[in-house]
Amino acid sequence: MKYIIIGLIALLSILTMNAQNTVAIKNLDSLYREDQIYLSVTYNILNNKLQNMSQNGFSGGFQLGLIRDFPINKQRNIAFGIGLGLSANSFNQNLKISRTSNEIDYEVLSGGFDKNRFDLYQVELPLEFRWRSSTTEVYNFWRIYTGFKIGYIFSSKTKFVGNEESYKINIIDALNRLQYGLTISAGYDSWNLHLYYGLNTIFKNQTLNDQAIDLVAIKAGLIFYML
Repeated sequence: MKYIIIGLIALLSILTMNAQNTVAIKNLDSLYREDQIYLSVTYNILNNKLQNMSQNGFSGGFQLGLIRDFPINKQRNIAFGIGLGLSANSFNQNLKISRTSNEIDYEVLSGGFDKNRFDLYQVELPLEFRWRSSTTEVYNFWRIYTGFKIGYIFSSKTKFVGNEESYKINIIDALNRLQYGLTISAGYDSWNLHLYYGLNTIFKNQTLNDQAIDLVAIKAGLIFYML
């Protein structure tokens, strides 16, 4: 987790230096582009939970990336965007995930543990349709960006700390590594409201007591855009 965060911070530093240079020449550029760097922080919600399953503590997400802006009208306030980014997401809840030999077992707990979560690390491809009220001379403006995001889980783990045992295990073989969902970002100036609604399940062909584990991710929070 810490290496992912260090990498994201390093990427943000590089992108910020490029953004400062871009802002300096924006007034002179009639072919300007907007919002090509994004950073978001979200609260992660699990939808379609199993019976007696609940979330506990804070489940957070962090996303950082670059989006190439392609204006499609003369005013350059309507555009398409395609990007590439990284994300780290945690889900604190009471579904205990353990491994016996090559099998993964699940149990909904009623208590008796201090920590229980799974973490997902993804490469992401955001696709957006963008409207904004910007011009070459207006830097603070309204925006509504709707889109579709594809993610590929390249690493994952679950961490459990209980009264009598604690462990970390890799659970990537139990997951739908390809994730996708709808997005919307809207607001004024740099910080905006952001919502991601997953369209497919996190786990792949997993069951508990003959009930499918069809958890779906919903992420709500703030997103920061810069040039």
